[in-house]
Amino acid sequence: MTDCKDILPMLTSPESDVLREGAYLAGEAHCEDAVPLLVEMLKSSNIGVQEAADNALRMIGGKEAVSGVIPLLQSDEAPVRNGAMDILRALGGKELQLLIPLLKDEDVDLRIFASDILGSAGNVMAVAPLCEALLKDPEVNVRYQAAVSLGNLGLPEAAKCLNQAMRDEEWVQYSVIEALSKIGHASSVDAMVKAMSHSSELVVSMIIDALGEMGNVKAVTLLLNRMESSPTALRNKIVKAIVNILGAKLVNLLPKAERENFRVYLLVALEDEEIEVQDAAIIGLAAMGGDDAATGVFSIASKLDPDKDQDRLEHILESLSRMGLTYVLRQALQQEDQAKALLAVETLARVSDPEVEAVLTSAFWANQVVVQRSIIAVLARIAGPGAVDFFMNILAKHHDGKVLKSAASFLGQKLRHAPAADALFALLDHQYDDVKEAALDACVAIDGSEMQMRFQNLFKGIDPLKRLMSVYALGKMDAAGNIDILKSALEDESPEIRKHALEAVASLCHGSEVWLNLLASRLLDENRDVRQTVVEIMGQCFSASAIPHLLHALHDDDDWVKVRTLEVLGQHRVMEAIPEVVELLEHPNKLVTIRTIECLGSIGGTSAFRALLAVSGSEDYEIMEAAEAAIARIQDEQEREI
Repeated sequence: MTDCKDILPMLTSPESDVLREGAYLAGEAHCEDAVPLLVEMLKSSNIGVQEAADNALRMIGGKEAVSGVIPLLQSDEAPVRNGAMDILRALGGKELQLLIPLLKDEDVDLRIFASDILGSAGNVMAVAPLCEALLKDPEVNVRYQAAVSLGNLGLPEAAKCLNQAMRDEEWVQYSVIEALSKIGHASSVDAMVKAMSHSSELVVSMIIDALGEMGNVKAVTLLLNRMESSPTALRNKIVKAIVNILGAKLVNLLPKAERENFRVYLLVALEDEEIEVQDAAIIGLAAMGGDDAATGVFSIASKLDPDKDQDRLEHILESLSRMGLTYVLRQALQQEDQAKALLAVETLARVSDPEVEAVLTSAFWANQVVVQRSIIAVLARIAGPGAVDFFMNILAKHHDGKVLKSAASFLGQKLRHAPAADALFALLDHQYDDVKEAALDACVAIDGSEMQMRFQNLFKGIDPLKRLMSVYALGKMDAAGNIDILKSALEDESPEIRKHALEAVASLCHGSEVWLNLLASRLLDENRDVRQTVVEIMGQCFSASAIPHLLHALHDDDDWVKVRTLEVLGQHRVMEAIPEVVELLEHPNKLVTIRTIECLGSIGGTSAFRALLAVSGSEDYEIMEAAEAAIARIQDEQEREI
């Protein structure tokens, strides 16, 4: 470490680089003799020099640094004063004996600065001098700053003097209230409530907010007593504070008479201009319930923008749902206002009441199709077997695709209602593909010999889409029982049908070896996607019997089939594949080469390692990088085994 005597000359250099270097060394060496020179450097017009001196003084710390910086608080240059205050905030907590006397200085600004700095001391010893400044200093700005700093300290020892300061003038009261709110001491509740009687409306409003944030239950009774005599705006603030303190559930625990009055005040608070007051009223009313409350809350919800006010709307709908199946929700479903009807449906979807099903079914046909879609989606989730006739009627009469999809899901996947088979099977001819898919899944869910027979007959047709649906359905319902049709589908002229047949046959892979022979025959398929599907299925249903077929696929004419085969062989670490895999290192397609390298890295072993070493010196950066990564993987595997 550089000696302090060697550093001092650097701190008087005219060169800024030397000054910065000297400051850094002084800080590292904790060179107290350098403090006066470092303090002078804080006055430099060069920001780099200032920062270097600042950092050095913070590192040195102690009495020397603090006492050296204090005079800068009286500098005429604001940046110098501000920099000095930042340093003293960081260092002053351990040197209070140097800062506290500043609170008695004749210079008002210096007293304000000292009060500010002590707020960052993190030391209980700062409380008493700050309290004295708060209660006795003749300058209002000093008292204001003392209160702010006591709040920043957040120590309960400050509560007593802050309570006393509630009798000070309004400007000081602002900072006192905020400080008391931060400290949250129980004794402050009485002090703040008492101050309400002789304070301005603005201060009273701040006190009410602070009591709500403090969350002390003791404040509830005191606030309730103030409610009758308060003007509407303040009464609404009190409503918010009480809800914040008690929460939604405890509001109902108020004495009966007070609870009824409070409910009235909650309804009035719904009309307040402040959103936070409205939301508090909504929370309180959600616990108390009632049609009048629900009407007021629903009115607010209906005016919100679902995109801009998404989070708030979500909370309001939750509150509405806790009120249950209210009159306003029933009415909204009977009116022509589509937006309100949709809000009602979304709310009812969250209401746990068996009557909701009947309300929605009775309102369905009276609403526009957009609302019907929302209603049917909710009913498909909440309705039971009693709604079968309603849903069957929809299948028979409705034409909207989304509505039909919900009905198909309910009758098929949810209830597996066999009598709906005719109507659902007919939807396979619907004009929209998503409706066909929904009907297909519903039919598969119902299953049964009759349903399978329908699909067996469907396969005999000339429409390739219907044959495709048939193969999909029969594979899902009973692949083994329909193996002959699936075998026939493997020879279908449509590649998509052949792919679905392969996937259906693959479902048998854990019960029989028949599947493998059927799959292997399609490795010679004319369509690349079919061959690639075969390889993917062999990977999913991997067994030793599949290895010869996968090795054959390595020689496929299509590079993507090769790539997928390499991935499968690597995934299952097929050692016997290494000789044939290594041959692909010379492949002209770089992608194939890189996947070959990755495959060898996954398989591992001595042979793979040697082959990778041979290509690790490739002039192609991507190939070299892939080889290095693969080699590292093999090495990691070997280390774990050791």
